Amino acid sequence: MHHVYCISGLGADERIFCKLQVPDAEFHFIRWEQPGPGESISSYAKKLCNQIQHDQPILMGVSFGGMMAIEMAKVSLVEKVVLISSIKSLNELPRWMKICGRFRFDKILPSKPLHTIRPLKALRPVQNYFLGTESAEEKAIANQFRDTVDPHYLRWSINQVLNWQNNWQPQTIFHLHGANDHIFPLKHVKPTHIIPNAGHFMIMNKCKEISEILKEIL
Repeated sequence: MHHVYCISGLGADERIFCKLQVPDAEFHFIRWEQPGPGESISSYAKKLCNQIQHDQPILMGVSFGGMMAIEMAKVSLVEKVVLISSIKSLNELPRWMKICGRFRFDKILPSKPLHTIRPLKALRPVQNYFLGTESAEEKAIANQFRDTVDPHYLRWSINQVLNWQNNWQPQTIFHLHGANDHIFPLKHVKPTHIIPNAGHFMIMNKCKEISEILKEIL
């Protein structure tokens, strides 16, 4: 039995993994914690490693969770790392994100919960398009994530994504990516597995394809 520690995307939780079916894997879920003032991503990764209860586990991260999985692998001995809809290094970060990071886009983000800001609610169809949600269930879950994300955690996390300086990779790493990912476009990344007609939210709407790949690589 493989012990797989799952790290969800920015502001998300373990619900995004609920449709995966991998009989030989036992999933454990890393929960996001509140970052300290000015905390570095490496310090935060060490903090999350305290949730690991097994020796040399597999880390599997989605989107920002994949980036965090790499940071955790730097400070904790793991068997392998699996990235889903994520990036491995700063070279795979889209140019517009690098520009936003240079100008500290996170500084202009609201300090109050997103669900209290009406204009942002009106933009949800656009947000869900880029996220790649398809069904009403997926859209509802994505909206719930936005409604409940902590503003401080959100600003901190976005800053970490936009200014990630990583060039290191673990020895064994698998990278699953959607051909139609609008957040991290395929032209910028070099995955080990490409899922056709899949967007950033493929962890849910391409769960069968992803489950089959996981059966092979875990």
